[in-house]
Amino acid sequence: MSAQHIIPEDIKTNVNKALMYYPELGDTNIEFRFKKNIKKSTMQARPTFGSFFKSRKNRDYVILISEKFQIADKEFLTRHIPNDIFIGWIGHELGHIMDYQNRNKPNLIWFGLKYLLSQNHIVEAERAADSFAVAHGMENYILKTKDFILNNADITQSYKDRIKKYYLSPEEIMHLVEERDSE
Repeated sequence: MSAQHIIPEDIKTNVNKALMYYPELGDTNIEFRFKKNIKKSTMQARPTFGSFFKSRKNRDYVILISEKFQIADKEFLTRHIPNDIFIGWIGHELGHIMDYQNRNKPNLIWFGLKYLLSQNHIVEAERAADSFAVAHGMENYILKTKDFILNNADITQSYKDRIKKYYLSPEEIMHLVEERDSE
């Protein structure tokens, strides 16, 4: 862990495990914060508002973590999902931060607007975050997270369909691993 990372005590071990896969984020200011509810999502990474006025290397980020998520009619505390699944979710969000760091200010603003207005851009952004996680060696965690969602009888079909629509499939992840390992 770095002094630049603000992490709630009860998730510190899992967050630090995910951060180990992203050594280049060691000096990046990231706050991990629980939020009561995040629409259509369990976690969300974004630059802080003040970061739009800073240079790329001095940006601050926040990863919001929904306190609860719903499976069918039951609510579960995000803190209680299995460790590997939580690590995979955090790894995906860190992939978003890697993507944001590659963008200059106008591009980052344009990226945010397109994310809000275009379904195709959401697909592009979510697949990029998965790709960053795989490139950083987190494929086992990402695959376990996908398996947890896609093969859990209690998770609503609409949520599964959203995952299938916006994110890399397990087959696409394995293809990326093969490409990475053949280089």
